[in-house]
Amino acid sequence: MDERKSMSSDHKATALIAASLLAFAPAGAALAHHSFAMFDQTRQVTVVGTVTEFQWTNPHAFIEVVDAAGKTWSIELNSPNNLIRQGWKRTSLKTGYKVTLVLNPLRDGKPGGLFNAVTLPDGTILGNPKPTGPINVPTP
Repeated sequence: MDERKSMSSDHKATALIAASLLAFAPAGAALAHHSFAMFDQTRQVTVVGTVTEFQWTNPHAFIEVVDAAGKTWSIELNSPNNLIRQGWKRTSLKTGYKVTLVLNPLRDGKPGGLFNAVTLPDGTILGNPKPTGPINVPTP
């Protein structure tokens, strides 16, 4: 009888630990993603430069561009899944492309920002150079 009580207590403890881990698992995923507060979505900056890297990765794709002054800009895009729905392909940007980017700059003044649009060497525009308002920002 004592052994049953002991096993029952062990099972309860294991169940409690498992339930606790499951309860906090979604929080880990949520915390891994960031807010868009680091971008000044009230301003737009145009950067003309050469693509040095295009990362087609989750949760966000990235473009690295070097401008005429030699400054490297890191621009965050949407997820590849969303980019595909917006007409992008993994091959839309290539290293060496001369592009014009429109972005919302980082608030801290570092060379980077949130992607709005890119004009490719052939004149194709991907994205929206004139968004109607901030993205992922609660409205009052």
